Amino acid sequence: MNKILVIDDDIAINELIKVNLELSGYTVFQAYDGTRGFASAKQELPDLIVLDVMMPEVDGYTVAQRIRQNDTTKETPILMLTALSQLNDKIKGFDIGVDDYLVKPFEMEELHVRVRALLKRARKIPETMATKEFLVYKEITLIPESYSVKINEQTAKLTPIEFEIFYILFQNHGNMVSSKKLLKDIWGYEPDDDIETIRVHIRHLRSKINKITGDKKYIETIYGGGYKLNI
Repeated sequence: MNKILVIDDDIAINELIKVNLELSGYTVFQAYDGTRGFASAKQELPDLIVLDVMMPEVDGYTVAQRIRQNDTTKETPILMLTALSQLNDKIKGFDIGVDDYLVKPFEMEELHVRVRALLKRARKIPETMATKEFLVYKEITLIPESYSVKINEQTAKLTPIEFEIFYILFQNHGNMVSSKKLLKDIWGYEPDDDIETIRVHIRHLRSKINKITGDKKYIETIYGGGYKLNI
């Protein structure tokens, strides 16, 4: 039975999430501030953390950062709840290592979809992680063990999700990969779900790659379709 930790200072929302998740068979722990939330994460070792952004004293971004820096919790999936839907807020969370966002107000069914997808993804070992060998084609080298991409002797350190996206594009280089396929393969979402999640990750990934490649733009956006890696 999966254990889920809910960290939210809004008692009503925290309780609503707890009740709904328990009805689906999950074991749910609760914390109402960031300090207790991080302590509970270390003590309970949940399979998933649902984390609110806007909390007094210690906000969700700080808690997420502490979770990612702690050896016992660094791999735990984080679903961040926020009333903020601006792109920069998502980028900040993804850069820390948040796995997914859910913008308030949300439907409980949407919460369940995100929770199931993250738990499923956490149980699956990505194909790239099954080997520690380098993956090389022309000037690009993928280093799974450190989630890094090396292009013409310059290296970019990526987050695990960014690395998975780049790996799928790498596998299909020269061909378009649709946003729907990326969502399905990485998050397990059905095709009609949040395409904005992919846009944010691609933008952040492209920024890191462009910093080491100069004028050549490797990741191309195919408008209305998806993305393509040009090598």
